[in-house]
Amino acid sequence: MSVIRVVWGHATAPTALSSFDAALAQANVHNYNLITLSSVIPAEPPVERVGTAPDLGPAGEGLTVVQSHETVEPGSSNPAVAGLGWLRSESGRGIFYEVSGTDREAVEGAIRDGLAAGRELREWAFEDEPVVQIETAGPDPDEYATAVVVAAYGESEPLV
Repeated sequence: MSVIRVVWGHATAPTALSSFDAALAQANVHNYNLITLSSVIPAEPPVERVGTAPDLGPAGEGLTVVQSHETVEPGSSNPAVAGLGWLRSESGRGIFYEVSGTDREAVEGAIRDGLAAGRELREWAFEDEPVVQIETAGPDPDEYATAVVVAAYGESEPLV
């Protein structure tokens, strides 16, 4: 595996699903079938914050990810907030923690609390401070709004 890329986006659209798809498009991971993992980072690949994914392979293939996403309805008074945090140990192994909601401070606090709890569960020597990426989609009076943060593991792979 070459690299884990952290990408993000936000968008509005007339339906919840089209809003999610549009947010994935902003992150350039919309043409893949996302295969969601739990949150353990292997030792070898670096984790890079890139914002928008490069071409990761042919459309329709599977892309292994850890993801956070939130969608709010039209007219909501709150934003959609998606967040992903990670922490690496000295061996390179690490953990992701994904949280979504409608309050930026609460999402970030929950990520930091979750990473601290995950650190306590493992007998790994963690020396780095957590890294947190938050994406927010402001509420829209006429459309659904979605925020996404995705950690994409390597490149896509054929499903069949």
